[in-house]
Amino acid sequence: MLKKLLGLLFMFTIPQMYAQITGTVKDENGQPLPYVNIYTESGSKGTTTNEDGVYELKIDNPGNYSLVYQFLGYKTIKRNVEANSFPIKIDVMLNAESTSLDEVTVQSGEDPAIRIIRNAIDQRKINSAKLESFTADFYSRGLWRIKNAPEKILGQDVGDLGGGLDSTRSGIVYLSETISKIAFQKPDDFNEKIIASKVSGDDNGFSLNSAQEAYFSFYENTLEINSEMVSPIAEYGFNYYRYKLEGTFFDDRGNLINKIRVIPKRKNDRIFTGFIYIVEDLWQIYGVELTATGQAIQVPPIEELVFRQNYKYSKENGLYIQISQSVDFSFKIFGFGGDGRFTAVYSDYNFKPDFDDESFGREILSFQELANKKDSVYWEEKRPVPLTTEEIEDYVKKDSIQVIRDSKKYKDSVDAVNNKFSFTDIFFGYSYANSWENKYFSIGAPITGVAFNTVQGWNTNIDIGYTQRQGEDQENYWKISSNLSYGLSEDRFRINGRFEKKFNNYSKPYLRIEGGVSTEQINHREPISRLLNNATTIFFERNYLKLYEKSFIGAAYAQEITNGVRLFNEISWENRQALVNNTDHVFINWDERNYTSNNPLEPDNLGSKPFEEHSLFKLNFIADISFGQKYMTYPNGKYNIEDPKYPNLKLGWEKGFGGSERKYNYDQFKAEVSQTLKFGNKGELKYLINGGIFSNADDISLVDYRHFDGNQTRIGFGSYVGKFNLMPYYEFSTNKNYAEFHAEHDFQGWALGKLPLINKLNFNLILGAHRLTTADRNPYSEYSVGIDNLGFGKYRFLRLDYVVSDFGGRRDGAFIFGLKF
Repeated sequence: MLKKLLGLLFMFTIPQMYAQITGTVKDENGQPLPYVNIYTESGSKGTTTNEDGVYELKIDNPGNYSLVYQFLGYKTIKRNVEANSFPIKIDVMLNAESTSLDEVTVQSGEDPAIRIIRNAIDQRKINSAKLESFTADFYSRGLWRIKNAPEKILGQDVGDLGGGLDSTRSGIVYLSETISKIAFQKPDDFNEKIIASKVSGDDNGFSLNSAQEAYFSFYENTLEINSEMVSPIAEYGFNYYRYKLEGTFFDDRGNLINKIRVIPKRKNDRIFTGFIYIVEDLWQIYGVELTATGQAIQVPPIEELVFRQNYKYSKENGLYIQISQSVDFSFKIFGFGGDGRFTAVYSDYNFKPDFDDESFGREILSFQELANKKDSVYWEEKRPVPLTTEEIEDYVKKDSIQVIRDSKKYKDSVDAVNNKFSFTDIFFGYSYANSWENKYFSIGAPITGVAFNTVQGWNTNIDIGYTQRQGEDQENYWKISSNLSYGLSEDRFRINGRFEKKFNNYSKPYLRIEGGVSTEQINHREPISRLLNNATTIFFERNYLKLYEKSFIGAAYAQEITNGVRLFNEISWENRQALVNNTDHVFINWDERNYTSNNPLEPDNLGSKPFEEHSLFKLNFIADISFGQKYMTYPNGKYNIEDPKYPNLKLGWEKGFGGSERKYNYDQFKAEVSQTLKFGNKGELKYLINGGIFSNADDISLVDYRHFDGNQTRIGFGSYVGKFNLMPYYEFSTNKNYAEFHAEHDFQGWALGKLPLINKLNFNLILGAHRLTTADRNPYSEYSVGIDNLGFGKYRFLRLDYVVSDFGGRRDGAFIFGLKF
């Protein structure tokens, strides 16, 4: 601990060793200016002021330098420096830029900004092409503060978030930095090699900052920020914005810069507000100061995102290039809020890189060995933006706290408090932890698993589990778990258990061994949750859940065998026994409504069973193929990213064999294709197509039929792709060949955003189509029109659809109330 503290103290004493030219940049009122760009006129060296207006410019060799101080809204100045001895301190004052409209001619009542934006749009592709390929050095820093955090959220303790919160429940909860080298080639080849990574309070951590996620080009039509945000110079920009020329000024090269106010035509479109600076004649971006709201990006807790980008002229490719970016954000939800900033600095561009066929692959991010072990000396030498006093203090505090909290003594003391058994644990369950050895035990309580259905009556489930986490970041594990259940009306106790192990976090091999006795839905896709069935049974006398008893033993293994190809294999032995209703108790007696049988084939025959008791072995093989899959390689694992240009393909073979009677044996061959297609400002289309072929399946058990994801509750959850919202759960179950088609287009404001008054509500229009074809029945279709992003204020978790079904010439319609979290 002493060694670490000495290192942290050393960090305070060494800035002048490497930051040979330092100083503070202020405005004419003496206020510090954050994120001012300072660079040598040649462009070989550069830096940016921090939030306190302080900068440090690293100069390798003595000599004469011309320093440029540039900041949007202020006059650019140059300082000639004779750097013969170091350190050198240069404080600078920048004067606000006085824009002028004296030389601007207004024609036919049209604002001059219209002509400028038209030219910028016309030249957009040409200017964007100049960024077709490049390499650069990249630095990023992320900071996130929370203010007035509650002690609990939804009953869960928040704690002090790693020591970030002080006595007022406020403070920095995330601070990290990265230094990396990036390479880019249009349309979407990207590679980032992280050289150094630092996370406050975690000396073994790796920053989540990513150059690709931080790259926002306003030369593109849209920028993906949760939603597709329309650039002020998109080819259809005039459909979304009005423009006003605020003034003009000349930069240090003598080029005329137009300062243009960007004004949304409709408040809740996917748009920005603020200023964009355009270079006259070149029609290139000189800088942006643009704000997006949480409503616009459809993340209501976000209050606003403020983008600031600064550019400088590059002789190499005749383009003003981005040299720094800051994204400020603020948020508020559940009575607390916060803010933060993500900073990016680009340097040492090369616009003529020697790329070849092997320059880019599927790996888009990787870490240099020991990237997270760089010392304070390294960071002081390489960091282009100096730390603020607040950030230095956070590093010192968090690193000191980490030393304490990583000790066995501390972890044991915390566990001793948390592991104490209390009276309430009888009702809500008990957990025990040995944090030093990463061992965890938990046992549920009967009251937390209480449910009701017509087969078991009142029933309860108790889960018991033991987990041993492994690996430097506890990314791997093995665990043993068991479920104990008892149904009061059927007077039946069941128990089953499972062993699971995840071997590594790269190919993610996973083993599962399980066995016992359990109740399962006949429709193994579980279209209705037990919680929802509780509500429909207790309050509406609708017992949709249909159960059978399964005695089983099985094993499964899954692994990614190569990038983009994951295999899943499972073999099991099962004995299936049909169950019947054991209670007719009703809580609310609805006229002309009765419980249905547990046999979905004969809902009015209460004593009937859907199948005879039988047993068989089952083999299930699935190949999950993600074409074009890209990935990030962290020292603790591989993280896959699907490429939206390509579909995802699943191929499956399901085999039943060794049945107690030969008629239960069968084969089913399955295939599924899914994809999300993005259409810029017009939203996104999701589709899913699947189908199956049965062989020798004429007399198989109902359990092994192909069941479909139906819905009889008029309540929907999540995405509806792959679901039928008016289909009865078992009416179309089949042991014949089948094919499904699902598609849903979310216009994300493109349609409703243009309608007066309605556009103020910030709703999304969603159109859906679903169709099922089976070899033994007529096709079944559904069509839907929906409104998404419903709710109040920041809480937008509702959706409403009107769905029409079509089967055999009969049409039915109903509203579906959707919930999403």
